Amino acid sequence: MFDNIRHDLRAYDYNWGAQGFWAMLVYRFGRWRYGIRPLPLRKLFSALYKISFKMIQILTGIELPCEAEVGRNFVIDHFGGIIVSGYARIGDHCRIRNGVTIGLRRVEEKVAPIIGDNVDIGAGAKLLGPIRIGNNVIVGANAVVISDVPDDSIAVGVPAVVKPRRT
Repeated sequence: MFDNIRHDLRAYDYNWGAQGFWAMLVYRFGRWRYGIRPLPLRKLFSALYKISFKMIQILTGIELPCEAEVGRNFVIDHFGGIIVSGYARIGDHCRIRNGVTIGLRRVEEKVAPIIGDNVDIGAGAKLLGPIRIGNNVIVGANAVVISDVPDDSIAVGVPAVVKPRRT
């Protein structure tokens, strides 16, 4: 947990006041508590996590449950209106902005996007359903992505149109 927090703090340029860092701190704590063995102690830490999670959700508008799998150096660039499903998987060195939703397409379909490494997701983008976003992808602002995006691509528009990135 502490190693991941150090990486997160470095990703936020050592800005302890960044709301995205607060959300990541609570997220890392929530993942860490699963490893606590004495059940009564884990229940105590779980209660602390749930209270902290709700406070972060209210204060920052960021919903990042500990059930989601998030890699290193994940940066929430601007806070507010950010929802990440607990079923989502996000790779290393990714960045999201305000208004982003990474979630389910239908409530009864419990599958969320799998996002690769080095993905930059623009403000207001929606990534929905059982899709895979490749490595080194840029998702444009307000794009609605409902199909797979291959590596080294750009996804823009509603619904998103995938184009290769220019080198």
